[in-house]
Amino acid sequence: MYKVLIIDDEQPLREAIQILGEWDRLQVGEVLEAADGRAGLDMLRAYKPDLVMMDMKMPEMGGLELLKIIEQEFPELPVIVISGFNDFEYARQALRSNALDYLLKPINRQDLNQALQKGIDLLESRKQTRSEFISRNITYNMSLPKLKEKLFLSLIERSYNKSADQTSMSIIGADDKGRYYGVLVLRVLNLKAVCEHRFNSDTELLSFAVANVFNEMTEPGLTCFSFADPKEEREMIAVYDGIGADAREWQFRAGQLLRSVVTQLHALFGIISVGGQGAPALDPRKLADSYEEARIRVYSVDLLKLSGRSAVGMTEDRRALEIPSLTSRMALIKSSLENGNQHQAATLGSDYLRQIKSTAFFRIGDADRLLTELVVLFNDMAREHGVAEEHMPNPGEKSLRAFGLKTDFSSFDELESVFAGILEHYSALIMQAASSPRSFDARHIKDFIDNHYYEDIKISYFAEKYYLSREYLMKLFKQQFGYGIHEYVQKIRMDRALRLLDNPALKVQEISEMLGYKDKNYFSKAFRNYYGASPSEYRNQLSEDQEHKN
Repeated sequence: MYKVLIIDDEQPLREAIQILGEWDRLQVGEVLEAADGRAGLDMLRAYKPDLVMMDMKMPEMGGLELLKIIEQEFPELPVIVISGFNDFEYARQALRSNALDYLLKPINRQDLNQALQKGIDLLESRKQTRSEFISRNITYNMSLPKLKEKLFLSLIERSYNKSADQTSMSIIGADDKGRYYGVLVLRVLNLKAVCEHRFNSDTELLSFAVANVFNEMTEPGLTCFSFADPKEEREMIAVYDGIGADAREWQFRAGQLLRSVVTQLHALFGIISVGGQGAPALDPRKLADSYEEARIRVYSVDLLKLSGRSAVGMTEDRRALEIPSLTSRMALIKSSLENGNQHQAATLGSDYLRQIKSTAFFRIGDADRLLTELVVLFNDMAREHGVAEEHMPNPGEKSLRAFGLKTDFSSFDELESVFAGILEHYSALIMQAASSPRSFDARHIKDFIDNHYYEDIKISYFAEKYYLSREYLMKLFKQQFGYGIHEYVQKIRMDRALRLLDNPALKVQEISEMLGYKDKNYFSKAFRNYYGASPSEYRNQLSEDQEHKN
């Protein structure tokens, strides 16, 4: 997805571009805004957008000066110039600075999206050129182990494109007849603790040590290539292969290897781990199936029976687990925290875990899902109380650890400790928010817009007034009224426009000014985009309707 930056001092124009741009079709995932040239330059340097749309006449720094800076600092950046002045000097400077397109105000949907499409096409073309260059030079710029890792990952993720790469499979011996391939998965349960005590908090160093143990423990005839899973910090993936025997033989030998590695890792480094094995197949493209099987076995290990020891998952446990609902208990926990009773909230959490502990089994995968659900539910609760996003971790271990929260668990007792730490973190946030005076109500914003719709309304005004984040205000307003703040301003203006146009004594220019538009043409464009007809066409239709009635 691409990122676009709009630099213009007229907020209605920025809103119009936001509304008219066909962002989803153009694969634009984020649209940023800056209100003047200086702020635009700061955002260029900070956010590195893929494409820029900029006005030529702005405060702080004009378009001509900004174009020259962009040409020097961002020579590859596509720029679409917007101007209300059909001035040859602006057009000439835009062309000198390799501007992609030059649009005159007021902007219309077709011209805007044609210019944006031109920019996206240019970006796609450059991406394709870079991809082709990388493909041609990959064997020169990447070591063989890294290339093998990339290849195995593409097979495991089912993203390998045979037609696009005819030669890479020979790197892993796929040309040999009778060669079997399978996957072993290892999950390090005490990752943070062992990293801190044995590897100077360096997870890459730990992964290197695990890979070395795999290599040293491998027997003659069985090849094993191991690497860290880039998507799962705790996981190591080992692809095993062998030739000259049948599938059962290689599966047996790989299983022995996995058990030896798990034992040796604990003896050497104190690593507590759980392993899983996938069945081998002659076609390396079946590695995805083998990986999924191995991973299911890892996450099927019963945490209630693990008790802080390493283990190898032998079965694919697909039984349905009926555990009490966490969601149903969150209302009680929320009520306890709002009343300042943190002890009661902790007791409710402990009672919930006790019920889980009394079940027949509770897998590692179930524990992961429980912690993810806990963070998601607490984040929702915190948002309801106006807690700023920066105080809330995202689901996932890295984010939790960034807030100083424990994430290691190799037994159910340790899972209880992780659960309690997360609950305590959110308890402090929510109790503090609940005890703070909250004078804000989204109706305050609505009332202000209803009475000041003709002014230049900015969300930053409300954020500063109520000491709340821009994102929280926007979300709360939309939840309560069904519109975004800017959408609601536009709606009110258009509703008022219809009433004013009913009065033939008022000119369109006068109505435009009464609604807060600086330019009659821009008002006409906005009206057409909203109702599908210009103000004049709307009045003509009113007259015709009146004549028919008479």
